[in-house]
This record gives sequence, structure tokens and C-alpha cells, in this order.
Amino acid sequence: MAKILLVENEPDLADVVKDWLEDDLHSVQVLNDGSGALEVLSRNKFDLVILDLMIPGVDGFSVCQNYRQSGGESPILMLTARKSMECIDAGLDAGADDYLAKPFQLRDLSDRIRLLLRRPAGTVMELRAGDLLLQRRSYRVTKGGTLVRLLPKEFLLLEYLMRNYRKVVSVDALIDHAWGSESAITSETVRSYIKTLRKKLDAPGADSLIKNVYGMGYKLDLEE
Repeated sequence: MAKILLVENEPDLADVVKDWLEDDLHSVQVLNDGSGALEVLSRNKFDLVILDLMIPGVDGFSVCQNYRQSGGESPILMLTARKSMECIDAGLDAGADDYLAKPFQLRDLSDRIRLLLRRPAGTVMELRAGDLLLQRRSYRVTKGGTLVRLLPKEFLLLEYLMRNYRKVVSVDALIDHAWGSESAITSETVRSYIKTLRKKLDAPGADSLIKNVYGMGYKLDLEE
């Protein structure tokens, strides 16, 4: 069970999400404005914050940024009705850990929450492998200083490969990390995402950074 702060100014949505999370045995406190959220966050510790960006008073971007600047470390899942990458990037830059675009499925919300709650305390927020840099908090990946634009699942797969740099990881482990152990995702889906990742990361004509290990899985291995 986790202690969760939900900041959402749409009453119907807040009620539905609260009921859903409480059915999962979480303890949920609901607020509908940014000023109240900052006050509560300054006095209380939460396992997770679910934060709508478009809230009255102090907006979600500012709540997130102020919370991080004051030393707040709880994972933040931002909710946004704006689906532009500029808006999403702004929220992640402000300190959010993940995002979910409205409208969303409650099962997707549970999956995101489970992954965030499973993140160990003191998680390293930057991963490096050769000239590849992954910044967890801002959801940015650069290769040789050049930004690589990744979809959320691509990011999660690369993150897991980088955490296990030069180690073989199984397809099941990748599915568990990016989709959850109860997901119906198949190895073919993982293969498709790995193919896309290679296109985005590999230099033309060069060996792939993500190696196939027959019968075992994949590993990230950069020539240095």
C-alpha cells in the first residue's frame, strides 16, 4: 500500500481515480489546486504524487519545480490534456518522473504507478554508456551530444539495457520493466521496439549497439 497525493481539479475524474487506487489498497489524499498541494507537500511525505498540470492557482509545472527545488524526492506522475512533446518536455524538465496523457485507461495508470513505486530509493538519475547519456528525470537521451527522441516504451527499454550495461537481459525482464509482469505483450513486440531503437541509436553502416544474444535476450555493448 502506498500513500498517494492526487492533485486534480476535475471532480469526476478525481473521484474515479481515487476509488480505483483505493481498491488497490492505496491511501489517497485529493487536492484540487496548486497552492494547497505545495502546502501539503511541505508538511507531509508521500510515496507518490499524481499531479495534473492544468490546475488553478499555482500550475502543475510550478508545483513540480518548487517541490524539487525544496528537496522533494517522491516520484511525480504528471497528468496532461496537452499531448504536444513541448508540454510533456516542460513537465519532465520541471522534475516529473513520468507522464500520462488524458484521457487514459485506469489500467495504464496502475501500470505507471507500479513502475514508479518500484523504483529504489536513491535511484541514479543519469546513466552513461560510452557517448550515450540517459537522463531519467528529464526523459532525455543524447548520443554524442545529439538529442535522440524516444517514445516512452523505447526509453524504458533503453534505460533497462543501460542499467545492465554489457549484461544479457531476457525478453521477459524487458517486458516486466516496460509493461509489467501481467502484461500480454509478446517477444515480437519487444523485437519491434528494439528494431526502432536501433534505427534511432545506430550510426549508418556500423554494428548495432544493442546485440542479440541467441536464445537469451539482448545486451547493450558500445565499442569504446
